[in-house]
Amino acid sequence: MSVLAVESLRVKLPIPGGDVTIVDGVDYDVQPGEVFGIAGESGSGKTISMLALLGLLPEHSTVEGTALFAGKELIGMPRRELRDIAGRDLAMVFQDPFTSLHPMLTVGRQLSEHVRRHLHLDRHAAEERAVELLEDVRIPDPRAALRAYPHHFSGGMRQRIAIAIALACRPKLLIADEPTTALDVTVQAGILRLLDRLRREQDLAVILITHDLGVLSSIADRVSVFYAGRVVESGARGDVLQHPRHPYTRALLDALPHPEAAKERPLVAIGGSPPTPGHIPSGCSFHTRCTHAVDSCRVDVPELRAVSDRRLACPVDPFSA
Repeated sequence: MSVLAVESLRVKLPIPGGDVTIVDGVDYDVQPGEVFGIAGESGSGKTISMLALLGLLPEHSTVEGTALFAGKELIGMPRRELRDIAGRDLAMVFQDPFTSLHPMLTVGRQLSEHVRRHLHLDRHAAEERAVELLEDVRIPDPRAALRAYPHHFSGGMRQRIAIAIALACRPKLLIADEPTTALDVTVQAGILRLLDRLRREQDLAVILITHDLGVLSSIADRVSVFYAGRVVESGARGDVLQHPRHPYTRALLDALPHPEAAKERPLVAIGGSPPTPGHIPSGCSFHTRCTHAVDSCRVDVPELRAVSDRRLACPVDPFSA
C-alpha cells in the first residue's frame, strides 16, 4: 500500500483579478522506504504541490483532486485533524536552514516541545528523546547542543537539527524541500547520506524536492519531472536520468556541469525562461523552448501516458531510440 497516492492534484492561488493555476493535474505515489524525487526549475509547482497537502497555502486558495495518506484523504481534511497528522505522521523539512529554526529558542526547547505536543511525553522523557534524535543525525555532544541556539551551529548542522525535529515523532513520510540548496558540496553529500541512512533504518518514505538532477541521481528510487505545474516525465531513476525521453528532462541533464569533462562537454543552458503562472503557453507548455517542437505541440496539450518503462508527456518523443 502506498504511503501517499496523489491523483489529479490542481492548485489555484488567489491574485488580484482572479485565481491562477500553479499545479495542474499532478499524479504520483510514494511507497514505504522509498525516496521519491521531484525535479524542475523554480516555479514549476514542486513546493506548492506539497504545501497544498499540508494545508499551508494562502487563504482562498483552491485545491482539487485526491491525496490519500495512509488511507486518509488530506484534501479537504478539517484543520484540527490535519494539524494532528502534520508534524507527527507527515513531516516537512524546509529549504533554508537559516530561517527554519526559531532564533530565540534553544535547540532543546524546539525539539522537546514538538514531541511533548504530539507524543504526550513528560519533560524528562522529551529531553531524552531530543538527545536520541540529535544522536541519530550525528550532532556532536547532543546534551550540550540542547542548551545551544541555532546561531551556534553551521548551516549543515542546522539542517541536521531541522531534520531531527521533523523525525521527532517517527513519521511515515518526510518531505524534504531543497534540503541541500544553501549548503556547500561536501555538506550536501553528508545530508544526502543522512537521509538515505534514516530511510533505510526507519523504513521512512521521503519526497525529495530539488532543481538539481545530480542530487536525485545519488539517492532517489523514482523521479518525477515537473514543468509549469505538470508532470512531463516520471519513472525509475536509472531510466529517467540515464535515458531521458522528454526534451525538458534532457535539457536539465545537459545543463548540469561536468568538471572532469568541461572541455569536451561545455555547459549548455536551456533557452528562454520558464513560463509564469497565468501566462502558460497553449499546447505543450515547453514548446517555446523546445528544439524538437512540431506544429501540434503548439496546439495540443500532451497527455501523460505510459510508455514502456515510464510515463511521458511528449507526442514527439525524440529520444525514443
